[in-house]
Amino acid sequence: MKKTKVILTLGVLFSALVFTSCQKNELEPIQKEKNIMPERFKVDIPNSISSSYLYKDSDLDTLQGADIYQHMRTFIHVGEHAADIVGDIILVISWHNLSQPMSFTFTSEDDGRLKHVDIIENATFEGYTWAYKMTITDEGPGDSGNENTALQIFWDKNPIKGIALLNPYNIDRNTNPKFLETMYRIDYSEEGDLGYEHHMIVTIDGLPMEDPLTEPYGMSTMKMFVGKNGDAVSVFGNSEHPNATFFSGETGFDWAFTAAGKNSEDIGVAEVGLPSNTLNSSDRYALLIENSIKNVFETQIYTVWPWIDPETVEAYLYNTEAPGFFDHYGFVQGGTAPSQNYNELLNIIAGLSPYNPLDIHNLQIVFD
Repeated sequence: MKKTKVILTLGVLFSALVFTSCQKNELEPIQKEKNIMPERFKVDIPNSISSSYLYKDSDLDTLQGADIYQHMRTFIHVGEHAADIVGDIILVISWHNLSQPMSFTFTSEDDGRLKHVDIIENATFEGYTWAYKMTITDEGPGDSGNENTALQIFWDKNPIKGIALLNPYNIDRNTNPKFLETMYRIDYSEEGDLGYEHHMIVTIDGLPMEDPLTEPYGMSTMKMFVGKNGDAVSVFGNSEHPNATFFSGETGFDWAFTAAGKNSEDIGVAEVGLPSNTLNSSDRYALLIENSIKNVFETQIYTVWPWIDPETVEAYLYNTEAPGFFDHYGFVQGGTAPSQNYNELLNIIAGLSPYNPLDIHNLQIVFD
């Protein structure tokens, strides 16, 4: 059996923007409360279910249940990091206390190229009229037009809600060109809709794929929902891995997951399914039960080695039991809760369901 790896080919991007605009500099000083930029654009995810640790080979030669759960934490972190990037850009822009629609140009400290900013009022996107829209385009040497759009944000201020679209390559042309087609989308709301005090939806498409022979678990696309009520955070979604393979040689899987965590205790619970990345189903049972880690692994193992000792298989599948339990250090165990502290989180994930894998496979993110 092959050793298995997971790849996180997501460029790190934290932009420090220096604005140079005669028009802006002539504005009178304004109060912070008059700043038209949104103060927040992200829901924080507990570390228990979101890890920046680049999870690579397991100690054994085969992928085990615990590895699948650990990979999920890393994939969730990819989505959270995309939200961080957008949020950091908005934060830096908000430091300049923009009080009204305007247009200006700045020089990026990251790539030294000119970027143009255009802020307007009453912009319609996806059938809704937003209070404001901001577009940033790269206008460096030899470039012009919509294909150089770096960032678009549509938002309302009270309550805060909005949609942000980002192309990391156009924000910083020092980014590896293989991210040219990569797009992020963050939907954020403090309206109290969808049953949460505030929530975000993170969508990523066009991540570059590495050689499947060396990096079979590369992620191409993902979408996840994150909602917060009090101290509890609910997460569900899917990440697509077109080259993923386990035992039988079949390729193309979707990490379909539901998770919940508490920031105060830094504990988490998750349920993960491994359906085909082209499965056309939104049914929770099909995604998380029929295609549970244990069922997928067990079916493939017996397909390849029908003579194998069942006791050996059961021992190997020990940590494939659902759900998986986590603390600050990562995966703890599968199947049985370590303590009663997890009971609330178990109740939360029972009401969550991933997206349709086929919808994730077909999704596209485009600028307005």
